Amino acid sequence: MTLYKQIYHSPLGDLSLVADSQGLIGVWFVGQKYFEQGINNDAILEADNTVLSQTRQWLDAYFAGENPKQGELLLSPQGTPFQKQVWQVLREIPFGQTMTYGDIAERIHCHSARAVGGAVGRNPLSIIVPCHRVLGSYGQITGYASGTDKKIWLLQHEGVKLLTSSRSSR
Repeated sequence: MTLYKQIYHSPLGDLSLVADSQGLIGVWFVGQKYFEQGINNDAILEADNTVLSQTRQWLDAYFAGENPKQGELLLSPQGTPFQKQVWQVLREIPFGQTMTYGDIAERIHCHSARAVGGAVGRNPLSIIVPCHRVLGSYGQITGYASGTDKKIWLLQHEGVKLLTSSRSSR
């Protein structure tokens, strides 16, 4: 199977876009944790295809302050059934809103917010499947595979009001 790859220059740094002829496989910040995980680099062709073109248009609209719909893109992330279940919940978090890891665990009837966090962290479709919209149990900023500075920027870009001081753990 041929994979197509292009680099997208975002306001937050370069993003690697990878797709096959069926859908978008990944959007990663260059150098982030789990960068292009599971991708066979020997199968990559540095060329354009329809999926990548649509993805660039979607990202252009997003960074211009619009709220493009995920349904406009054909997504084909590779992961376990559990990861895909978590990623589906991420897709349902509205623009400018957030959820906690515990909220997601409850929604999918999982007893471990930590397991949910592991799946969120391995989301291969940064920004498009909005893992940046997941916060800690008290609304605090938690880890992000490409750095919390990018997570904060994305949330502020969407108009999310962030906590101004950290709350001590109980």
